[in-house]
Amino acid sequence: MKKLSLIILFLSNILILINGCVPSQPTEEFELLPSERLTNKLEANRRKIKNFEGTGTIFVNTPSMDNSATFRIVLQKPDSIYLTILGPFGIELAQALVTKDKFTFYDALKNTAYVGAVNSDALQSIFRINLSFEDLLDAFVGSVNLTNNLYRTPDNYDVEDDRYVLTYLDSARTNKTVYKVDVRQLGITEYQLFGLDDVLMLKGKYSDFELLENVAVPYKIAIENVMDEQKISIDYKKISVNKNSIFIDFKIPDDATIIKW
Repeated sequence: MKKLSLIILFLSNILILINGCVPSQPTEEFELLPSERLTNKLEANRRKIKNFEGTGTIFVNTPSMDNSATFRIVLQKPDSIYLTILGPFGIELAQALVTKDKFTFYDALKNTAYVGAVNSDALQSIFRINLSFEDLLDAFVGSVNLTNNLYRTPDNYDVEDDRYVLTYLDSARTNKTVYKVDVRQLGITEYQLFGLDDVLMLKGKYSDFELLENVAVPYKIAIENVMDEQKISIDYKKISVNKNSIFIDFKIPDDATIIKW
């Protein structure tokens, strides 16, 4: 029994010695930023993305539609969105080229192109959600425009777990905007716009970030216009940014029917 006790004591000492030699996991450290530096960094990162190309699946949910499709998108900031909807085996079903001033939508199955000036009705008909052209550019990249808040102190600024939370009220104090930002990668993970009586009007969620050009770019995006019951979800499979070789090659077939919107 005495020998057994000595063996147990010896093994215990060995285990303590081994554990003492194993380095502990370092605690991840990061700098908590004041609100002004944070908003400057976020807006600077948004502006770093000059062009963007992505392929994946898009899901559209509205009161009149519940569909999904494979797609490819090319964005050339500040003025071009080129969207291709793909069918089985990569067959092009539809293409849309939208700039700040005009749009062209080509339905390959009907060999018909629709052209016209850009307005809210045209954008909603193409993308199935009521967003401005600038908001659509940001939505597909997974960014949020903070230009109007660059020189403003947030009305509330907190750190909750691993996220910064910035809250802004408009000048009339009727609308409230909330941004939630990952403290490590500085990617906006959630965006919320509230109206009168704190009613949620618009929200966006962003996840599965990858650092591209040192900017946190999400591969999963969900934008919801709560008031109009419209939701677009994007699941990217491949993304590239700021390519020198990126270009938009969109030509309507000579025999296509042209309809002016």
